[in-house]
Amino acid sequence: MATLMAQPKSSESVAPRAFAGSREPTQSVSRSRRGVVAPVLAVVVALALWQLIVWSGWKPEWVLPGPLPVLRRLVEELVSGEVASAARITLARAALGMTIATLIGTSLGVCMAKSSWVRNALSGLIAGLQTMPSVSWFPLAILLFQLGEESIQFVVVLGAAPSIAVGLVSAVDHVPPLLVRVGRTMGARGFVLFRRVIFPAALPGYVAGLKQGWAFSWRSLMAGELMVFLADRPSIGARLHFARELSDAEGLLAWMIVVLSIGILVDLAVFGRLEHTLRARRGLAEEH
Repeated sequence: MATLMAQPKSSESVAPRAFAGSREPTQSVSRSRRGVVAPVLAVVVALALWQLIVWSGWKPEWVLPGPLPVLRRLVEELVSGEVASAARITLARAALGMTIATLIGTSLGVCMAKSSWVRNALSGLIAGLQTMPSVSWFPLAILLFQLGEESIQFVVVLGAAPSIAVGLVSAVDHVPPLLVRVGRTMGARGFVLFRRVIFPAALPGYVAGLKQGWAFSWRSLMAGELMVFLADRPSIGARLHFARELSDAEGLLAWMIVVLSIGILVDLAVFGRLEHTLRARRGLAEEH
């Protein structure tokens, strides 16, 4: 009798779990669909607005062509290999500049986070460097390094390193004091405390600083390639410059789409994955 009465109870406890388990794949599929549909819808709306502006007659079509001729030109550049060739040169510069900026910015951020004297001495200077437009550095860069790769990298590093340093310092400042006290209670001191307790807790803010540094470095690189272009290295910025000089509006807009697309892809493929990994480790991935 007791066994018969226990059976319905167990079936009732199993049913909600089975129902909940069947609901999880549906929810994940729904989230993935929203993640795809929303960007596609945004692109469609942007293209529609672009076409409406062209139809309004605000500018002649040789100055502002519509989406179709620009996209057709973009496909031609992709098929011919021009985009891949130019992107290879530009991305190599971006990787080198971002690597140097990360090393410098991280070193400065660690020194400022660990030493109040260094922070007081450099905080104002770092904030000033962060607010300076990258274009304003080019006269000095050209004076120091002439028209070459070094002048471009100089501006890229100066554009990205301050943001990375500020991001790391801000992230360390927001580490809960309780974590630091627990680490000290367990015997961590000095650099060991920073490496084992403070830095892991500050990783989300540090990644946000890296993301902002990438945005600054990408903008600085595009400005540099527009101002300093080498004949034997036809980069994306050089293609933009030539399109502007030749009044090639379709080519200009097509290469601007390339710049935008690369920026978005790097953000999603690199920093998006880093942020998702950090959220997953902290049990926050499903909430987003």
